Amino acid sequence: MTTFSLGGDLNVGRLGYGTMQLTGPGTFGFPADQDTAVVVLRRAVELGVTLIDTADSYGPFVTDELVRRALHPYPADLVIATKVGVSRPRPGEWVPVGRPEYLRQQTELSLRTLGLERIDLLQLHRVDPQVPLEDQVGTLADLRDEGKVRHIGLSEVTVEQVEAARAVTPIASVQNLFNLVNRDAADVLEYAEKHDIAFLPWFPLAGTGLPDSQGAIAAVAARHGASINQLALAWLLRRSPVMLPIPGTSSVAHLEENLAAGRIALTDEEFAVLDRA
Repeated sequence: MTTFSLGGDLNVGRLGYGTMQLTGPGTFGFPADQDTAVVVLRRAVELGVTLIDTADSYGPFVTDELVRRALHPYPADLVIATKVGVSRPRPGEWVPVGRPEYLRQQTELSLRTLGLERIDLLQLHRVDPQVPLEDQVGTLADLRDEGKVRHIGLSEVTVEQVEAARAVTPIASVQNLFNLVNRDAADVLEYAEKHDIAFLPWFPLAGTGLPDSQGAIAAVAARHGASINQLALAWLLRRSPVMLPIPGTSSVAHLEENLAAGRIALTDEEFAVLDRA
């Protein structure tokens, strides 16, 4: 399956693009080469990407501005997912802020910066431990009821938090750390699969440092003419039908390499080799 129905009504390609690397050092400020960032975004869409993931905290608002500059007016089939709930006092620092007035303010700013009337997927970037989860998710639900948001997602959450959020409002996606090397969120993935919730693994390309004493992984890579990073993405896509990797890069060549991973069809034996890594 090469597509997934996000929220039950948004058909997206399962291999998307994450914008986090289109910023300056420390995920702060504009990149040194803004023109190339625009080219990368346009090339992603040319190659068939229909899901782009951004966040108000990337820059802040740098990637949102670049997305608008590169792609507005947006193609009808392009889904833009963004996140609110983290403030950026300085480069390299990320502070969860889940106060309802802050979430509402940042959503309004995201709408304006992206040039949207409605955000297709608004994700709570981090759960603020100082604010009841029900209040944080409830604010996003209010924004949806006002027509400013289509679907709601969560990022870096436990199964218990997803269940608590779903008691307030439907949840369309979960975005957790997950890759060949780090599978700590396997229980969240299993829950997402059971309930047909999209799972967006961040840092999906980890895998280049895998031990390969018998050369089994290298043999799989050679068989497909693929890099280890491409195999890591192919493994994710095979791992679950709800998996939507969003690898990011600031390079057109790397973008093309990542998206080519969507054409790799692992056999059962090849998948098992990687799964045991």
